[in-house]
Amino acid sequence: MERTISQEERIRRAEEIYNRRRQASGVRVSSDNVNRAEKKNLSLFKKMLMQLAICAVIYIIFYLIKNTNYIFSEDVINKTKEFLSYDINFGQIQSQITSFWNDNKNVFGIGNDEEQEIVNSEDNINDISNKLTNELENTVTNEVVNETANVIANELENETTNVIGGIGGATTNEIVEDDTKKSQYELDVEYIKENYSFILPVTGTVTSRYGQREETEVVSANHQGIDIGANEGTPIYASMAGTVTVSSEEGEYGKHIDITNGEVLTRYAHCSKLLVKEGEEVKPGDKIAEVGSTGKSTGPHLHFEIRRDNRAINPETILDF
Repeated sequence: MERTISQEERIRRAEEIYNRRRQASGVRVSSDNVNRAEKKNLSLFKKMLMQLAICAVIYIIFYLIKNTNYIFSEDVINKTKEFLSYDINFGQIQSQITSFWNDNKNVFGIGNDEEQEIVNSEDNINDISNKLTNELENTVTNEVVNETANVIANELENETTNVIGGIGGATTNEIVEDDTKKSQYELDVEYIKENYSFILPVTGTVTSRYGQREETEVVSANHQGIDIGANEGTPIYASMAGTVTVSSEEGEYGKHIDITNGEVLTRYAHCSKLLVKEGEEVKPGDKIAEVGSTGKSTGPHLHFEIRRDNRAINPETILDF
């Protein structure tokens, strides 16, 4: 009759058999290493739990950042978003672990059965890691899509409000916004083009353009008009309609005429002869003077200016010379 063996006795005999096999193969191991496979499984299980915990912490931090902005500064939020944008390749990490394990499993003394159990554990870890990765990617993607949708919705709402606010008022909001982005000079040029008509005051060659130039005793550094060279006595015509407000022979301009129409003034300087008087009404094409070289001048030419509220405008933005 077979003798009944207790569980403790079976374990002890198994350990003795395992030690004899190891000694026969030339590798010395202590009895503490008999259950190494079980310990390895526990170690991998702990790693899996650690990965799960880390993923959970990251997800909680991400959720808090997105829903409690007042707790964190803008800098912390931006840094966290940057960290979350990194792509963690769990598949590559698992592949590296598997490669390391295959290269060193003989050193750890793991048999085929124990190896299969560990491989199964690794597969489970890989499946869980992939699921977590997909969940995190979907969460981040949804957050980004929602944030983008909110931004687009706000922009559309603002644009619609501006358009609606302008109904019945010639889209006043849009016009005011555009005007605030333009310089006073640009506004002056647009105003003159939209409200006035001009013709060339004289036929000739441009000898000095509007803007900065080399200064001499006769030539000013900041040229606020355009010089058109022509023979002395060449007719000068009114470039726009208006009232003669100045007809003078005094000052650096020499003999000159100012014609004013509302906010805009045209000036004709260095003339040899003036043909209109102050207070006269003129229209474009009326002969008002003749080319000369009076005042501060280096030769016969017409100095022509366009001004709005005494702000000089480059005549070449209005006329083609």
